Order: sequence, then structure tokens, then C-alpha cells
Amino acid sequence: MDWLMGFQLPAPALFSAPRTEQKITHCPVSHSRFCSCWTDRPSRTRSEWHGWLRKSKAKPNGKKPAAEERKAYLEPEHTKARITDFQFKELVVLPREIDLNEWLASNTTTFFHHINLQYSTISEFCTGETCQTMAVCNTQYYWYDERGKKVKCTAPQYVDFVMSSVQKLVTDEDVFPTKYGREFPSSFESLVRKICRHLFHVLAHIYWAHFKETLALELHGHLNTLYVHFILFAREFNLLDPKETAIMDDLTEVLCSGAGGGGQQDPPQKWTDSGWTHKMWQHVG
Repeated sequence: MDWLMGFQLPAPALFSAPRTEQKITHCPVSHSRFCSCWTDRPSRTRSEWHGWLRKSKAKPNGKKPAAEERKAYLEPEHTKARITDFQFKELVVLPREIDLNEWLASNTTTFFHHINLQYSTISEFCTGETCQTMAVCNTQYYWYDERGKKVKCTAPQYVDFVMSSVQKLVTDEDVFPTKYGREFPSSFESLVRKICRHLFHVLAHIYWAHFKETLALELHGHLNTLYVHFILFAREFNLLDPKETAIMDDLTEVLCSGAGGGGQQDPPQKWTDSGWTHKMWQHVG
């Protein structure tokens, strides 16, 4: 994706390096937990977690949130927070003369990096004690291992499974080819949909369980911007089942309504990858 070099795009839609140079590894931190870091070291993953390819299923408890339950992330003063007013509906459209699979691969890899980084800012608050299940609203998500066995895990375990498994894929030349002449697998779009579904679970959990911490770190504008771009991209290429995202429809409606609609606006503020990630990294480690 060298053709993207030199462009300054609004965060979090940033392609500052070819996919071959963007790698994530998990570094041990206190309490035997993992902190996601961008490094130039070889990626290390757990092959036994590759069972993510089997659909991770949510188990609704059949109850709706109490009417009086207040969702802080829906408060107007918080939903207005963005780091750019860029028209994301324009940004997600497939450029002319660009291969669809290459566009999906580049964007999926970038979303993976930024969602991983966004989660890292609040990872110290997401523990086995505070988040005993991977829950969003009244829905609990389970992991399925390579044998198809359902695994009930804590939220940090689930996120670690997701990030390690996705990293294994995006660094696999047979799945996300970066060399000229290499073909994408026939199942590529299906794999991208699975990746997007799991990344959506992570974003939804951040909003549901850790928005208070995100707000305290003043990173809610980053989170909102990332969410809008991710959802609009997924909609553009039908990467997420509406039933899967229904749990966050209230937020999606507020954030995405008019996010890229018509009308003239002032030129959007330009961001570089290092500029956007600098503030995030201040809260990671």
C-alpha cells in the first residue's frame, strides 16, 4: 500500500506505513496482564487461539436495559466529542482503480491497530474482577476454541483472544498478502467479516463497561471518531450483520447520523498517525 504513503488522513483512518510494517505484540505488564504495543519485533501469537474463526456467539438474557438506566456515552456533551469533522462516508468509499480486497485488507489492518490501541488505554481497568464476563448491555459473548468448544472467559481474556487471533491473520502472507503477485484467498471477505465482528465486540465493551475511564482520560473524542469510521466502513461493504450491531443502535444513530452527509463544511483538520497516537500512548503502559 505504498501509494498511501505521504497522505495525511484524519485519525483514525491512517495509513502511515505499509501493512508489512505494522505489527502488534503483547507485552506483559503488572498483574500478569497484557498491554498491546506497536513494535518492530516479530509478532508472537498463540496458535491454540486460532479457534476464533468459529463464530463467537452472544447469549442475550432476554431482558432489556432498565428505562432509567443512564448510558453516559449517549449524553449530548459526550456524543459531540470528535477529533475531526471529516466526512467519513467519503473516506470509506472504494477508490477508483483500487482492488476491493486490497482496500479491505488495508482498512481492516488499520482498524485492528487503532481498536487495539484504544483498548490499551483502559486495559488496566478491565480485569478479571471488574469484568468477569465479556458483556455488553445484557448480552454476554463467549469464545469458541479451535475444537469448537464454548469458552466462558473474562473480558480481558476475550479481548486478548481477539487481538492475538487477528494479529495472526493480518501477518499471514497467505491470508493478507503484501507481496506483488500474491492472491487473496477465496474466503477473504468472510474472514474480514469475522474480524470486524470481533472488533465490534471490543468497541462495544469499551463503551458499555469503560466509558467512564475513557472520559476521565479525555479520549472519548478519539473513541467516537474511531467508532463512526469503523461502522460506516462496515456498512459500506456489508461487513457486519445488523443483528450483531443492534445492541449499540442507539449510539450508532446518534454518532453516524449526518456523519458524512451533504453540505459544505470547513476543511477538516488534518492529523498524522504519530499525532493521533501520541495522546493515546500517554495513557498506555
